[in-house]
Amino acid sequence: MARFAYTLLLYLITPLIWLRLLWRGRKQPEYLHHLGERYGFYPQAAPEKLIWVHAVSVGETRAAQPLIDGLLARWPEHRVLLTGMTPTGRAAGCEVYGHRVIQAYLPYDYPGAVSRFFRHFRPAFGVLMETEIWPNLLTGAQHAGVPVMLANARLSVRSARGYGRFRGLVGPAFASLSGVMAQTAGDAGRLASLGVSVVEVCGNLKFDVRPAADKVDLGRQWRQLVGQRSIWLAASTREGEEELVLDAWRRVAIPDALLVLVPRHPQRFDEVAGLLEQRGLRVARRSQSLPDGETEVWLGDSMGEMAAYFSLADLAFVGGSLLPLGGQNLIEAAACGCPVLVGPHTFNFLQATEDAIAAGAARRVANADELGRCVDTLLRDGEHLAVMRAAANQFALAHQGAAERMLDLIERWTGRAAR
Repeated sequence: MARFAYTLLLYLITPLIWLRLLWRGRKQPEYLHHLGERYGFYPQAAPEKLIWVHAVSVGETRAAQPLIDGLLARWPEHRVLLTGMTPTGRAAGCEVYGHRVIQAYLPYDYPGAVSRFFRHFRPAFGVLMETEIWPNLLTGAQHAGVPVMLANARLSVRSARGYGRFRGLVGPAFASLSGVMAQTAGDAGRLASLGVSVVEVCGNLKFDVRPAADKVDLGRQWRQLVGQRSIWLAASTREGEEELVLDAWRRVAIPDALLVLVPRHPQRFDEVAGLLEQRGLRVARRSQSLPDGETEVWLGDSMGEMAAYFSLADLAFVGGSLLPLGGQNLIEAAACGCPVLVGPHTFNFLQATEDAIAAGAARRVANADELGRCVDTLLRDGEHLAVMRAAANQFALAHQGAAERMLDLIERWTGRAAR
């Protein structure tokens, strides 16, 4: 009955779903492309042997790289179908994997749409990245005889409470999974409490994603062009945070210091550029020019270059953490050897953040004022930054290996021995 009520509600809100697509399409026309796929209609032919991986958006798409590489190496006779939900995730898939994978949108969670999806692609098994739980999708997988696993799974205390309020709906979905590969013991316990019967702790797959060498080299080239200026990066900032970052920037009294500001969502690039101009700052945009000696803020209005920005910076603040948004992941910064500051709100990546702080690779600040003071202090203390940089590299290396553990579990749970 719970799934029936959920499905009925989903049909009733269909006009709102279309309005949301149209609204998002105003800023990103790509949202209005491939609409048939969102209802389970796919123009491309499906290969006979297929492994399905679902990564909802950009972060999950990039994080899946070592897992997808491993799947292709262990089962070379299979193609990989990579599904997502956003145009930016699809673009990231093209950039990271090229023609090595087939890409499509996962359909909305209507019973008919998911049935068409499984009839068309007939995957041998499916791997959902992180916590993508859709009741009708998982029921459809059961009916189609497709084992589905959750990889790199994480579930915050807040999210677990939310799922717990709908246990009658999500409990059977969690229970239907062939296995769950959790990031931490805490994640595993929370997932088990919601109905998962087979769960193993594997670590965080994102530690196995090595920064692209060409992007690291690009960041070093920028560093040479910028010269000896102190550089602070505010990475993956969210709506409402840029004002706080600029307030913090006023506390940094280092002559010629440069702020590199990279909003998380590309549709906000122009909005943030307008905010910088309102503040009367001398601004350059990555899409137009490199910073010169007069530039105060360089706006990183590009996609797929975060490793370059981390390689450029002396110090990075990782966004989504000054406001109660849960924070973005600091693992890529650590992999680039960049010291990190985070705000008080990091519940989305709590274990990785706490481990980085304990390792000396990151520091937590309470608010924008403390952020400004900390940036000013650290940019003046080259020795401390060097210690944090070494700690970041060691922290990133020490946590690798999750991909191999996950691949071994997939082989065991599916009963499909690798070649």
